[in-house]
Formats: sequence, C-alpha cells, structure tokens
Amino acid sequence: MTSFIETLETEFNKNANPEIALQQEAYLRNQFKCYGIKTNDRRSIQKPFLVSQFLPPKTELESIIKTLWKKPQREFQYFAQELSFKYVKKIEQNDIALFEYMVINKSWWDTVDFIANKLMGAYFKAFPKLQKAYVDKWLKSKNIWLQRAAILFQLKYKEAINTELLTYTINKLLGSKEFFINKAIGWILREYSRTNPKWVLDFVENTALNNLSKKEALRLIK
Repeated sequence: MTSFIETLETEFNKNANPEIALQQEAYLRNQFKCYGIKTNDRRSIQKPFLVSQFLPPKTELESIIKTLWKKPQREFQYFAQELSFKYVKKIEQNDIALFEYMVINKSWWDTVDFIANKLMGAYFKAFPKLQKAYVDKWLKSKNIWLQRAAILFQLKYKEAINTELLTYTINKLLGSKEFFINKAIGWILREYSRTNPKWVLDFVENTALNNLSKKEALRLIK
C-alpha cells in the first residue's frame, strides 16, 4: 500500500503546475490545496494505477482511501474516489461506511457528487432494501452533504428510480435555504424528466419547491 501511494505522489509532484494550482484552489474557494494538474492530465497520470490486474486487494481499499483522503492536495481525493469505483462489482454491505466517510470529510460538491452518483448509486442498486434506512439517517444528520447524497444517489437510475422515496426525500428537505440542497433537488428532477417528463411536471406543479429547484427541474421540459 505504501509504495502504491508513494509512487502516485511522485508522479503528481513531477507534473505539478503552481500557476494552474492557484486557479484551481480559487475555484474551490481556497478550501483545498491542488497540484495544478488538469483533469485529463491527471487521468493519464493515474491510468497505470487503475489497471485491473494491478489493483491492490479490496481488503486494503479502506486504508488506502483514508490515507489518500487525509492528504492536502485535492488530486488525491479525486484519485481515491475513482479508485473506489474500480471495485463496485465487488461491493459489500459494509462499504457504505467508507462512502459516508468520504462524503463527510473534506466535503465539497466536486467529490460528493461523484460519491453519491457512482459509489452510493451502485451500492443501493446492490442493496435496495437499505435505501430508506440510510436516507432517513442522512436526512436526520443535518449534514448538507449527506442530505445531498440522499437526493443524488438515484441520479442515473432512470426507469429504476424509486419515485416514492424521492418524493419522501424532497418533501423532508422543502424549505431548506441551502443552495446545494435546492440545486440537487432540481438536478435530479431535471435528470428524471429525460425518462418521465409527465411525472416531473406533475410533481413540480403539486410541490412547494424552492424557485431554484423548480427552474432546474423544468429546464428540459420547457
């Protein structure tokens, strides 16, 4: 595990660009340090680390992810979540604890949205009976990023979306003043409108949505 992370760090250091780093840090509201590696370049650098036959055993995944998550540069968190995605076909019931850790630590939309959509989305397809329990837990947490995840994990479910659960989740969050909550509500409704525009239109007409949520929800329908 140590050599895996150290080799990755060496590659990131070699490709650092301080000028771009300042721009990236400003974009992230100076909450995180960056190497200044653009997304396509980072993915090229990390590609050898994600080759299936060379991946670390899944038993080491939690330790690797948490080590990467504690590093200051944002590129490590991006790599960590993309590394996690390589294991979704081996997803296990206790993996949700790691995904929660990733959401509530160093939280911002740039990681939370990937985790909610790609990781939690895959998890709840594998364990659908656990959806409601975790949605309730996250809604009660008062953590806006867990609440955002409760909305967005179904983002790409299309016909498989649980509209009863989505309705329940949104109704619990009505009246929120949080931009990232209201934006997420609009986003998932807009995405679902690609599959079932009538359902979305009816929902919007019968729900006291925030103006931002409503605008986003109807963007494709109008």
